[in-house]
Amino acid sequence: MNKGCVACVVLAIGVGLTGCAGPGAAPGSPGPRNEKMSFDQLAQTDFNRTVTIAMRDNLDSLTRLLGKLYRRNPAQWRKTGAPDLASAIAAGRQAIQTGQAPPDLRGLRDIQILSVALDPAYQGDRVGAFIFGLADMIIQAHNGKTRFYVSDVLNAQHVYNAARNVEVAAWLLASRRDASGHPLLLSNEISGDVANLSFEREFGELIGRLDLVANLLDENLRRVGINYMQGLLFFNFLPVR
Repeated sequence: MNKGCVACVVLAIGVGLTGCAGPGAAPGSPGPRNEKMSFDQLAQTDFNRTVTIAMRDNLDSLTRLLGKLYRRNPAQWRKTGAPDLASAIAAGRQAIQTGQAPPDLRGLRDIQILSVALDPAYQGDRVGAFIFGLADMIIQAHNGKTRFYVSDVLNAQHVYNAARNVEVAAWLLASRRDASGHPLLLSNEISGDVANLSFEREFGELIGRLDLVANLLDENLRRVGINYMQGLLFFNFLPVR
């Protein structure tokens, strides 16, 4: 079969798989969410798909945290100049997707932005800076990517460090105060019979997914070596047709 025919077959398979794939569940709905089949998935292993979906869910968690923090701290989203809350959330999500830091923080990256966002002297949109800093830090720990393919090599230690950074950021969010002793940002709330720990749950899910990916990265490399040794041990020949 010549190269042209092979390319046609691959394309036909990709198109056929796309047509057969069912729609994914809406973000935030109960139960697992799949992703519509796309042609680029032919260049992804099962492990690549796992990391890609984990990243998708991490960015969704950050978008939910952005909305929750804006709702509890409305003065922050008004600093963006957006006409309403929904527009401010959409702009924040767009900034994460494009990697464009807030204008007053251009030139800074990941943990630098996080540090500024949690500095009592910062006068800008603290919520937007905090969430963008978290997102940029997590993406940079994954080599600046949000989708992953067979050629990608990730560093387990970097992803593990990102999980620890999220823990530190969550603790600072809950504990840091301004000069008057007021929280820099309102988040979790426990008063009387009311307990709103939704922020803590989102941070916990972020940390859990990052730790899982870090552990899987180490296991993935280990399994490559084990599979090779098993092949030698049991004299498994590789298929040639």
